[in-house]
Order: sequence, then structure tokens, then C-alpha cells
Amino acid sequence: MPLFLNDEQTMLRDTARDFVSEHAPVAHLRRLRDNDDATGFDRSLWKQFAEMGFTGILIGADAGGLGLGHVEAGVVLEEIGRNLSPSPFLTTAVAAVAALDGTAQAERWFPGIVSGETVAALAIDEGPKHRDRIALRAERSGNGFRLSGAKQFVTHGHVADLLIVAARTSGSDDETEGVTLFAVPADAAGLTATPERLADSSMAARLTFKGVSVDGDAVIGAVDAGRAPLDRLLRAGRTGASAELLGVGGGAMDMTVAYLKQRKQFGALIGSFQALQHRAAHLYAELEVARAAVLKAQQLLDAGEAAAEQAVSVAKAMTGLATTLSVQEGVQMHGGIGMTDEYDIGFFMKRARVLAEMFGDTNFHADRVARGRGY
Repeated sequence: MPLFLNDEQTMLRDTARDFVSEHAPVAHLRRLRDNDDATGFDRSLWKQFAEMGFTGILIGADAGGLGLGHVEAGVVLEEIGRNLSPSPFLTTAVAAVAALDGTAQAERWFPGIVSGETVAALAIDEGPKHRDRIALRAERSGNGFRLSGAKQFVTHGHVADLLIVAARTSGSDDETEGVTLFAVPADAAGLTATPERLADSSMAARLTFKGVSVDGDAVIGAVDAGRAPLDRLLRAGRTGASAELLGVGGGAMDMTVAYLKQRKQFGALIGSFQALQHRAAHLYAELEVARAAVLKAQQLLDAGEAAAEQAVSVAKAMTGLATTLSVQEGVQMHGGIGMTDEYDIGFFMKRARVLAEMFGDTNFHADRVARGRGY
């Protein structure tokens, strides 16, 4: 598979780039933060995403979507990252859709996602790091279940319409099997959401489930067999987060290179200094290698290849490293102004830090790759 976009994907990239840069630039994020917006994103903008067809990019045409793949979803996510656009696209249109696809729950929730009426949140993590441990319990109650426990780092969890919840229906907390995935309406009785503002000014929530009742139809897939839809969700989410990270790194690099061409010191443009040229060239190379890793993971996911599992971890680890380098170099090359709030480069560093933790950081995925190779 060639590691470049075809003509149709390039057209989509140009469309997404124009739309996102016009309607949701970095200034949009700054306004939400300065106004202490409690939602974390603009619902009217989410509706505009739907009008552009972006929210249904992974949903089949028979359900009103575009029926495209992870490469195309990544194209949109890269532009979201490049502009630091607050959006539920990753959690809703990518990860949640991947979990619901092919299940009975899709018919209920896909129309709202396509129309931009529905926002989904992922209630997966329970500890300070993304780890494969699920302690929230789902116990049989009549024809349904009662959920008890807590989740954290649930992006948009306080304003979502749908919660994708991973719960333990059998076995111990650390076991791979015995997990069931539930589609829980956010207004369910006994559910409490406590929102918190993250380092990048986005909003996430700690969720507490106190005997939350759901019926049997809320099960995504089958009881005790939630690992399959959960793995689909994680593969899609990790690949999508990698694409968005790539956009953050690319946006930071573009801003830094532009600054190198404008800032003068000792009567010369600082971009003419060989040491800074070497650092900029190194950064460009690292981001291009990460770009190839992301595109490879997307293509393998779309092809349904078994090798996608490891490729996804490679992409997440490499974009974490490359984007961290990009934002750190960006702040340093901007000098003193890079440390101030009035300049945008600091926003890129903060967003990179949050995205790097989502769905597992670089160390988590490097370890997964090593274990997969028998180390």
C-alpha cells in the first residue's frame, strides 16, 4: 500500500483544512477558555461538522454516513489537531462508531451521530494511567444490569448523550475476559459526572455509577464478550489520537518555521542560523516518519489486517515522541515569548500532553510492541 493520500483523500484534506481553519482555529480554543466555557466544545460547530458529512465518515451509506475509512477519518483529525479545535470527533465519530458498528445499538445511535445531535463519551479508564484493568461491576438485575463503580478521564463525559462503558461481568479486575461493553444514556439515574478542566483547557469528567440500571438491550455485542467491540474502539481511538497528535505536531512545526523566517537577532533572521536549521530539519524528518506510521496503521485497519494491532501501537508511540519533540522545540525556538500565554505555541504543548496520554502513552505502546514481539 502506498504511503500517501490518493486524489479523493487529498480533496477531503483540502476541504477539511479550509473548513477547520476558518471555523475552529486556535483563536476559537482561546475564546472558549477565556470565557470559562463549561461544555468544552461548541455544539453549533459540531452541527456544522455534521453538515459537512464529517460526523458520518465511518458510518455506512445505508445508515446515512459516507462509508469511508480510517485514512479519511485521520485526514479530518489531523486538521483538528493542527488547529487545536475542541471537538468530540475523536470520541464520537471514530471510537464510539467503531464500537457500535455491526451491533444492534448502531440503529439507535448512528442517526444522531450523523446529524450532529449526539455526542458520545468513552468510560474506559479507571486509574491514573491507561491500563487494562476494569473493576466497575455490572451485576444481573431482572432483564438487565446494575452498574456500580467509577471511571475517570472521560472526555466530554459531563455533557455527552451516550456513554460507552466497559464493565466487569465476570472474573477478576485484571482478567482479559469477562468484560461487557454497555451503551448507557447519559441521563441514567444514579450516574454522577464531575467535570474537570484539563491542562489543554478541554473538559473531562469523573463518573460515578451507583446502581445505574440498564436493560439487556444496552449490551454492545454479547455479555462477557465485550473485549471484541472494546478492542475495535481502542484500535480506532488510538489510531485517531495518533492522527490528531500528528496534526498538533505539524501545526507547531509550521508556526515555529514561520517564526524562524520572521524573527531577527544580531541583524539576521534566526532561520539563517545553521544550528536552528539542523534542529528544524531533524524535526521535519521525525514528523514524516511518524506520518508514515500513522498512515500504515490506518490502511491496515481499513483492510482488516491482523497486523493492524501492532501498527496502531507503533503509530501511537511514534507520534507521541515526534509531537513532543515538535512542541518542545517550538517553545524553545520561540524563546521567551514561547513561554507566555499571549502566544499560541504554548497551547500546542498542552494539547500534545493530553493527547499523548489518551489511549496509552508512548511507554505503554512501546511495551505492547515489545511484548507482541516476544520480549
